[in-house]
Amino acid sequence: GYGGCRLLTGPDFLSVFNLDLWASNAKMISFYMFYGGTSWGAIPYPGIYTSYDYGATISESRQLTTKYDEMKRQGLYLRSSPDFYKTDWVADTNTGLSVSTNPASYITELRNPDTQAGYFIARQANSSSTETITFKLNITTSAGALKIPIVASAITIGGRQSKVITTDGNFGFGSKVLYSTAQIFFAGVIDGRDVLFLHGDTNQTHETALALTGTQNKLRPSPSVTLSAKVPGLPHELTVVTFMTGISDLITVWDSNTQLVLFADTATAATFWSPVIAGRSADPFRNYWGIGTNESIIVGGPYLVRDASISGTTLALRGDLQTGVELRVIAPRSMKTINWNGARVSIDLAASSVITSRGGFVGQLEHKSPLSHIQVPRLTGWKYRDSLPEIQHGFDDSSWTIANHTSTNIPYPPYYNNGRILYGCDYGFCENVVLWRGHFMATGEEQSVNLSVNGGQNFAASVWLNNDFLNSYTISNAEEFNQTFAFPAGAIMTGKDNVITVIQDNMGLDENGYNPPNVLKSPRGIRGFQLDTGGPFAEWKVQGKVGGYNNFPDKVRGVLNEGGLFGERKGWHLPSFSTSTWETRPLLEGLPNGAGVGFFVTTFDLNLQGVDAMMSFTFTEALGQTYRAFLFVNGWMMGKRVGNLGPQAKFPVHEGILNYHGKNTVAVAIWSLANQTVSPNLELVLDAVVDGGVGNVVADNPSWSPVGRE
Repeated sequence: GYGGCRLLTGPDFLSVFNLDLWASNAKMISFYMFYGGTSWGAIPYPGIYTSYDYGATISESRQLTTKYDEMKRQGLYLRSSPDFYKTDWVADTNTGLSVSTNPASYITELRNPDTQAGYFIARQANSSSTETITFKLNITTSAGALKIPIVASAITIGGRQSKVITTDGNFGFGSKVLYSTAQIFFAGVIDGRDVLFLHGDTNQTHETALALTGTQNKLRPSPSVTLSAKVPGLPHELTVVTFMTGISDLITVWDSNTQLVLFADTATAATFWSPVIAGRSADPFRNYWGIGTNESIIVGGPYLVRDASISGTTLALRGDLQTGVELRVIAPRSMKTINWNGARVSIDLAASSVITSRGGFVGQLEHKSPLSHIQVPRLTGWKYRDSLPEIQHGFDDSSWTIANHTSTNIPYPPYYNNGRILYGCDYGFCENVVLWRGHFMATGEEQSVNLSVNGGQNFAASVWLNNDFLNSYTISNAEEFNQTFAFPAGAIMTGKDNVITVIQDNMGLDENGYNPPNVLKSPRGIRGFQLDTGGPFAEWKVQGKVGGYNNFPDKVRGVLNEGGLFGERKGWHLPSFSTSTWETRPLLEGLPNGAGVGFFVTTFDLNLQGVDAMMSFTFTEALGQTYRAFLFVNGWMMGKRVGNLGPQAKFPVHEGILNYHGKNTVAVAIWSLANQTVSPNLELVLDAVVDGGVGNVVADNPSWSPVGRE
């Protein structure tokens, strides 16, 4: 599953890989993937399943991961460092750059040709190493040649880690950093002061040399920070600030009328945010940093800060809380009131003055909705109805499409089929489940049928003769099969119309770039059909989703939402469809008659106010049962469960699909692939809950209508 992908591409990977891209002087990067989410509806490609999480920075259930912390630190550094936007690649260790005292380190030098700001990007020469290395750098700055750090013992790289050592950097209106082995989290202007927020790992030492300006306000000294003035070899106006190991919170280094310098350990820095303050209301780019606004603040503590706005002397913050936290804000000193999600925050003046003498605000935010306070409904009261009338004698398929094409644009010809093309896309059925019915007049000598069916890797197909189940194909990895299906004794109706019914799954189309070259155009359908006697099929009929590719009725949920199962064509999965005449049957009992297809439907109510409850529908039974399930939530297909293969059993569904303030309909189509009992067990699970949320989410879940349905 994708869980291993998140481990492989975790925050340490992002540190090394992304900064290696920076070291290559890349200035525009697309991240795959920041949020993968859900491939709702039809599976688009056989190499994935419903989830498209792929170890994303924000999980499928929309929870922030430790990867998000690293991406936030990197993103705010880039936003804070406009000199970094224009750099020349100077050299690296491979091309002869020899500035490090330790050959186990790998250094790349970038430099802004206009300002001469320098950026030394450091990692281990062996990027997979988990060892800790230390070194110093011999660099040239505006103050001359230096060996840094000067006071601290060394620069440390802890395992799979990269750092940017900045030289001759600018921040704010006119402040300068000669060098910094500490990482920059934020640099900018708040309320007319130049603000610099540095960070570094708590088990490492860090150092910054800069010119501290203005009249210093009284600070409580920290034993973990030393300020060294008039250091030999440096201009006298510079101060070397050294951060010792063991720092595990926010520390104010310098607080004056012109500057504010802060430091925190890297984990604490990840709890801070810097939301932009929108520019002029008439400017369509008012929320875009560097275009419509250059104003921001610093907010620490909340799980997520979604928005910040200033109106007069009121700062309004909006965001999410996982737990109660201390709120720490650095904003214009003119603010008299701070609101969090509309509620006024009581400010602790004494604690505020510890951060800064002007524009610092500290208060407490209480978490109101822990997991234990959210009542998660149990999924009970299931109603059941058979969804495979197509195998019953006398089923009327006169409205189905006649599959009589003799040519196709798909570059894969049939194997054997007396010239008929039975590819779903040729008849407008390119996704999800497709059903085929082949009619033949029996002589009584027929004993089997040979079928070649293509559905993509990990697909399935089931075959019936009249109402007798023959077998299913459930083997993984292959995209098609060629198989003989034997007829049970007495199943043939001699001298009458007999029907071979095939249900096949479609796992989406393959990606190009593989052999053979036209694999993107693989033929999803029946590539060969033949009775053992060689007798002819009089006619083949095909049915996919109702309306086909162009005339499907549900334009809100889209072309990929439904397949060709009888219940889907009738709209049984949609809200408000009446199941009052259906049988009451627990989902856990599966289908009553072995192999086949059945629909289970139930409803439940939610009443969630002021929270974002992250929920998943989870199949809790052990992997290995030979069934497939199609999960519909308020009419949206939100999951395909493959009971014998997996790996996915958990299907997150978010607000907007879920109605947090009323009735919800869940439907499960169970396709049992063998004549044995299956016991799917579906539960609604609360993964996480935060106070706040997006707010004002409007659900658009159209109810059932007979228009356009069978």
